[in-house]
Amino acid sequence: MDNIAGSKSSLTWAVHISVLALVLLWLFPTVGLLVSSFRTADQISASGWWASMFPAEQTAQYRTGPPDEMRVPDGEFFVVSGNIFADEGVEPRVVTSWGVSARDVAAFGAGETADLGDGETFTLEEDGAYVWRGTDEQVSRRGQRVFLTAASPPEFTLENYEQVLLSGDRTDSMARALFNTLTVTIPATIIPIVVAAFAAYALAWMEFPGRALLIAMVVGLLVVPLQLALIPLLRLHLGIGIGKGYLGVWLAHTAFGMPLAIYLLRNYMVGLPRDIIENAKVDGATDFQIFTKIILPLSFPALASFAIFQFLWTWNDLLVAKVFLIDATGDTTVMTNQIVELLGTRGGNWEILATAAFVSIAVPLVVFFAMQRYLVRGLLAGSVK
Repeated sequence: MDNIAGSKSSLTWAVHISVLALVLLWLFPTVGLLVSSFRTADQISASGWWASMFPAEQTAQYRTGPPDEMRVPDGEFFVVSGNIFADEGVEPRVVTSWGVSARDVAAFGAGETADLGDGETFTLEEDGAYVWRGTDEQVSRRGQRVFLTAASPPEFTLENYEQVLLSGDRTDSMARALFNTLTVTIPATIIPIVVAAFAAYALAWMEFPGRALLIAMVVGLLVVPLQLALIPLLRLHLGIGIGKGYLGVWLAHTAFGMPLAIYLLRNYMVGLPRDIIENAKVDGATDFQIFTKIILPLSFPALASFAIFQFLWTWNDLLVAKVFLIDATGDTTVMTNQIVELLGTRGGNWEILATAAFVSIAVPLVVFFAMQRYLVRGLLAGSVK
């Protein structure tokens, strides 16, 4: 009964659940990256992005201010008082526990007094206020070291984006890498589309000897591994003087994307109504006029679907950029290579890495969502008659 027309399959719920699971698997890391890009380094180390809206406990080492400038006589002792957060110049927090030794950072609670021996004591309140009492010799050394476990409120900042996009250091500027990536990606997407559209029209509607062989060659080139052609292509570029530059990387991306572009566009153009083209020829239209005024407007879904693939692949590429766009000065560094450099030099700065990574995926997300309605139409081109 499940196969009767009009009835729903028993697998409908399984399909819906599977799609929802795939969406969540893709969505959670993206949302986490976005949230982490607005958090500080302390917040990231203290809690996960899912707890970013709640206070988080952090343990850190602080030191009181110079006792020589702050101590006040009290009989045979001296007293140093102040606020440990003010001494360190940080935002006040709520102290939950503290200690004076790294071996036990939570030995005392807020408001308790620690006996440091020989009459020396240290008291720390919940708001960070402290009283340090001891002899002249005891309170004349450096400020007392204290390990605090404090609850910090949720904190978000735009400083990560300012550092990533507006950094004055050329080697650390993601803004320069963003511009370089656009310089590589936009021509490397347009050039193969233009060339492949002409070739696809010729293979779809023009009769000439060897057309079937050319179609077979295009299909065969789809399975050629990228890594197999890198070194020979680089040697060719170096031999003709276009290696290690934008022109070389444009032509490399064009060559690697051309087989898929021709195959996809040719399949779509073959499926267009023959009567339209024949009527245009009867009216005296040339092949170029038919191509520009009829074929191209009707083939926009296929052009858009390939543009999405080519743009995403070129934008996220690292291998081709490493081979064809090596620049020691950083003037042509793309975003993927810049993130690799950040991983090497700033391995502990997760807030900077999260911000740089989200900046690198923001543009592809905008392109994909703006053109995704054409993607399925273009991919299904030529699948049915």
